Amino acid sequence: MTQMMIQAPLSSVERFSELLGLIYEVAMDTSAWGRALEAILHALGGNYVSLIVRPGSGDDLGWIVSAASDRREVNSHHPQIALSPFTGLQPDKLVTIADILPEAEWRSSQYYRDWCEPHGVFHVLACDIATKDGGIYGFRVTRPEGSPAFSLQDRADAKLLLPHLKRALNLHLSINQDRKVSALYSHAMAQLMVAAVVLDENGLVLDCNPMAKGVLELGDGLRIVGNQLEATYANDNRKLQRLVRDALSGKQQSVGLIEAMSVSRPSGKVSWGVVVQAMTPDQWTVGKHRPCVAVFVRDAEGKAHPPVKLAQQLFQLTPAETALAIQLANGLSLEEAGEVLNIRRNTARAHLRSIFSKTGVRRQTELVRIFLNSVAWLGVHDSE
Repeated sequence: MTQMMIQAPLSSVERFSELLGLIYEVAMDTSAWGRALEAILHALGGNYVSLIVRPGSGDDLGWIVSAASDRREVNSHHPQIALSPFTGLQPDKLVTIADILPEAEWRSSQYYRDWCEPHGVFHVLACDIATKDGGIYGFRVTRPEGSPAFSLQDRADAKLLLPHLKRALNLHLSINQDRKVSALYSHAMAQLMVAAVVLDENGLVLDCNPMAKGVLELGDGLRIVGNQLEATYANDNRKLQRLVRDALSGKQQSVGLIEAMSVSRPSGKVSWGVVVQAMTPDQWTVGKHRPCVAVFVRDAEGKAHPPVKLAQQLFQLTPAETALAIQLANGLSLEEAGEVLNIRRNTARAHLRSIFSKTGVRRQTELVRIFLNSVAWLGVHDSE
């Protein structure tokens, strides 16, 4: 028989505070669920505690996070789990098996005989937690048959924890959503060839998007020295540092302007276009290492390569016509594009006439404009 952990009552303020700390830690780091569930297991005196993140269905095994007092591995994907009497509970209502089935019926159920009994599970405390996105998370605490049933005090302790479990789950949903949206924006900016460098309240580099990392790795006009963004040439650097100081001092907000400059490149390539913009903090963003200034860098000479399939779909072009349009959009003349693609001049001209017909434009400059402004450039994956 599974040995139950000694219960630590939640009446202690210190114990309850420690448990809440573990629960809220999972909002930032889901790998902390193991520690949080172990603490809940100890507090409620169970032999198993589980959080059903995603129930299994069909070929999907689902996802269950669990903790056990004796560290035994539990097959949480046993087919009999689908027969659980705790399926479809009223959300946010705490129940025990006694609230659902008479003991004789519970003992004779296939779910109990095939899954619970072999794992030393007899008493069950359960609640389905509903989150703000419409999701349902199953919270389960169990004890073996030789242990006392869950008492009124056990229920009261569990009810103290449930609102915090729900808040932690909702916090994680919000944080995870924000992270995904930020990653999407960063990806889109990178594909549009806009580098973004975020500086903190001391003008030190706090973060860079992928495009910015590529620009800085070149060391061609812009670089990081002592965690500070600098321009290679002294005159450029003095102006860049002044713009950053103005943004940090709040001067930009007083005049309502966002300033720009060009930064020369030792390679001789076209200068970087740089915009410095203050990021206004709200009343809660105090302390160190908060985002205060954004520096945007544009490469006017950069080459990009949108997915051919997307460009074809947008403009109804053939693969050959799409390849030519991409070369033209990247600044090559018709003759240069023909050489890169290894096609004859007459063939390139024929492709260009067809492209004009399909896109409804009459000039090569207009073709480049609509192609550069199309959404095709946003379809580039990070792996490409």
